Amino acid sequence: MAMAVVLMVLMEVSAGCAALTKPKGNEKMPLVFQADFEDGKLDDWQATDPAAWRIEEGRGGKVLSLFGKSDYKPQVRSPYNINIAGDVNVSSFVMELRMRSTRPYNPNRDLCVFFGYQGPTRFYYAHIADKADNVHNAIHIVDGADRASIAKTRNRGNSWQDGWHKVKLVRDVDKGTIEVYFDDMDTPVMTAVDSRLKWGKIGVGSFDDTGQFDDITLWGRKVIN
Repeated sequence: MAMAVVLMVLMEVSAGCAALTKPKGNEKMPLVFQADFEDGKLDDWQATDPAAWRIEEGRGGKVLSLFGKSDYKPQVRSPYNINIAGDVNVSSFVMELRMRSTRPYNPNRDLCVFFGYQGPTRFYYAHIADKADNVHNAIHIVDGADRASIAKTRNRGNSWQDGWHKVKLVRDVDKGTIEVYFDDMDTPVMTAVDSRLKWGKIGVGSFDDTGQFDDITLWGRKVIN
């Protein structure tokens, strides 16, 4: 009887661990931020132009929408439409979210994920576009100068057709590695190695297009500044 009880407890613990399994790459990092926008509030977000953003209906609930071009002139060549999440600073992290372009097809249309954000002239961003060229569909750094690609590897482009797409970013500050995943969560579509900005906030947006965002989840190592 005692053995049966022990086995039942072990089975329950095992099932609980399976239910809480985290995406590959962040097994040792705690959950530090989530946003599904169901409360309809953007109080904890900091946009380059709040008037270009709103909460809309989508995906059976509410989503964050970048619906217009921001009235914003960056100090150096970098994206116009940026919305930074709260006060959470992380070093290494894994970030997952859903993204949808709302611009009609254009090979240069993009959506971006920002990270290592320390200010308007110091941050990284993953620029995800339908086609790749010298500036589109790459990982960039903005470090007191115009944005510059730091992509080590990348594919030829990622189609924003067919509605919502799942995106994942994985950063290991100790190794300097950055990986971006698009729909396929096992094989990155672009990578980089860079350690100049070792911590910062995360965010979403676009260089100069429109789109929607949902189910943002961040696991990471928090940094207190």
